[in-house]
Amino acid sequence: MSVKRSLEIELEKLEGFRNPKLWLEQYMTPPSLAAELAINASLIDNKCNVIDLGSGTGMLSIAFELVGFRCIGVEIDPNAISIARLNAKRVGVNPNFVLCDVKMLNVKRKCMVVMNPPFGIQRRHADRIFLNKAFEVGNVIYSIHSAGSEEFIEKLCEKKDFKITHLWKYLIPLKRTYKFHEKEFKRIAVEVYRMERR
Repeated sequence: MSVKRSLEIELEKLEGFRNPKLWLEQYMTPPSLAAELAINASLIDNKCNVIDLGSGTGMLSIAFELVGFRCIGVEIDPNAISIARLNAKRVGVNPNFVLCDVKMLNVKRKCMVVMNPPFGIQRRHADRIFLNKAFEVGNVIYSIHSAGSEEFIEKLCEKKDFKITHLWKYLIPLKRTYKFHEKEFKRIAVEVYRMERR
C-alpha cells in the first residue's frame, strides 16, 4: 500500500462539521487532497512549524502532523475546534488548536502556512483575508483555491513579494454539506498553490 493511501485511510477516520455554518463556507477538505498536499509538502520542505489558517475540524493540521510537521490550527468556530481535538486524539497526534479570528492572529516568527480558505462564494473576497494573513506570517504557503484563480493569485504574489513555485490541479469530491445541495457528491475543480517569499 502506498504512503499516500495509508495516510488517506487515517484521514478518512476524521469527523466533519456537525452543524456547518454557511457564512463561514465550512466544507471538509477531502482526505485524498489533504494526504496529497501533506506528502507533497514533506517532499519539498523541511519539517517545521506550520500554521493552518481556518483549520476547521483539523483535516490539514492532522495530515501535516502525521507526516512529521508541528501544527497550530487557527479557527474561529469553537464547535469545529472541539471536533478537531477529538479527531487528533482519534489518530494519535497533538496539533495545537487555537480559537482565534484569522485577522487577529499575531505571529512572532515566520513559518509555513497551509490553508483551505473560503472560496468567497458566500462572502465576496473572504479568501483575501486568509491570503493577506498568510503573506504576513508565512515564508512558504500551501493554499487551496477554486479553479481559475491563477491570475488573481499571481497578482497578489507579485504585490506581496512572493512567487508561485508549484501549482497542482485536482478534481475533488465535495460531500453534500448543506440542505440546498441536491447530490451526495459533486466534483469540483480546485488548484493548490505553493508560494514562497522572494
